[in-house]
Amino acid sequence: MSWVSSLHYYQWLNELAQDRLGPINNSKILFSSVDWQKIQTHQKNGEWDAAGDYLVDEARKLESIGAQIMLIGTNTMHKVADRVQNAINIPLLHIADATAVRIKAAGLGAIALLGTGYTMEQDFYKVRLEDQGITVLVPERQEDRDRINAIIFDELCLNIQKPQSKAEYIRIANDMFDHGAQGLIMGCTEITTLINANDFNHPVFDTTRIHVEEAFEIALED
Repeated sequence: MSWVSSLHYYQWLNELAQDRLGPINNSKILFSSVDWQKIQTHQKNGEWDAAGDYLVDEARKLESIGAQIMLIGTNTMHKVADRVQNAINIPLLHIADATAVRIKAAGLGAIALLGTGYTMEQDFYKVRLEDQGITVLVPERQEDRDRINAIIFDELCLNIQKPQSKAEYIRIANDMFDHGAQGLIMGCTEITTLINANDFNHPVFDTTRIHVEEAFEIALED
């Protein structure tokens, strides 16, 4: 939900339009850049209903000016995805559902998850995948989960990428591979700025890229 990952949504949707439709084509995007500080404050205070209401207001504005499919450009705020979907009359493409399709297509049953502390430790995201037959593993050690979370909020959301932070993510992911994970979910839309598939010998699922690609295909069909 930071501007850092928002750039990827905008860039990749338009690159797909150029690739699929021709070099001077753009994707038509109705975009709401929300107050990230306000969202973070609601998260820290456990005010999820208030955060959900804020996103509902933004979603309704986008629908009112012609949006036909809704995306929430963050994994964590899918905690309120049902609240948003119930308030609008157009489909919301859930980032975890789009990712689950790719994981199942790859024939994987157990997957490692890196994301914010909310995404790794609460059930709203993991259960969504588990209900579709995917076993979700998160780092066992609290200090590892805290480190992943701190890197996201203190570095990646500010467009800061440190080699030592990348090494930490790779170490933690490889430890989960050693404990049975068959692939990795980059379960925060900012993580795509730090690590990628080339850093691992296991399948990697970039939720940002997957969300963009699935949304583009749906919009193209329509």
